[in-house]
Amino acid sequence: MNKVYPLLLCLGLSACGGDSDSTPPTPPVEPPKLQADVCYKMSTTMGDITLAIDLTNMPITGKNFKDYVDSEFYNGTLFHRVAYNFVVQGGGFTSGMVAKPGNDPIINEADAGISNERGTIAMARTSNPNSATSQFFINVLDNPQLDASSSSYGYAVFGKVVEGIEVVDQINIADTGSNDEVPVSEILINSVAEITCPTN
Repeated sequence: MNKVYPLLLCLGLSACGGDSDSTPPTPPVEPPKLQADVCYKMSTTMGDITLAIDLTNMPITGKNFKDYVDSEFYNGTLFHRVAYNFVVQGGGFTSGMVAKPGNDPIINEADAGISNERGTIAMARTSNPNSATSQFFINVLDNPQLDASSSSYGYAVFGKVVEGIEVVDQINIADTGSNDEVPVSEILINSVAEITCPTN
């Protein structure tokens, strides 16, 4: 079932580096604080999740997500991967595990230094650091091993869950049976719509 996770190929093992001989950029000592520049309500078959997206510190990654939302790309896609006490991943398959082609890959901005903490949303990718397209994951626990470092290009965090983390937790305990990390019962993203950001 390796074809199921083309954009998070090595996440379960470690925070993989790139496929080149170049050295990853060094993240700043004091990383920026995530900004809530635009917010979205992601309505799923298991409940609603409110996401705050950072367009200030993560301009390429944040705009990439916004472009997919604006085109209604995520409507009808799945949370297709549930890695218990690790991440939930979505945005690349429709019902029946049919791959949905995304736009061109984007540059990895993980070197901004924002950490993969519980509740943050980050871009999934292959071992190529600049391969992310539409697939994203939400960190269920703190996953600092996924951050950019002197030995890894990392995974770019571009927002966080501000409401509905309990829905993420419920998705994370979905039954996967013998299907590796694919939920037995499909978990659909019905829609993603821009909303006013919560004030608290």
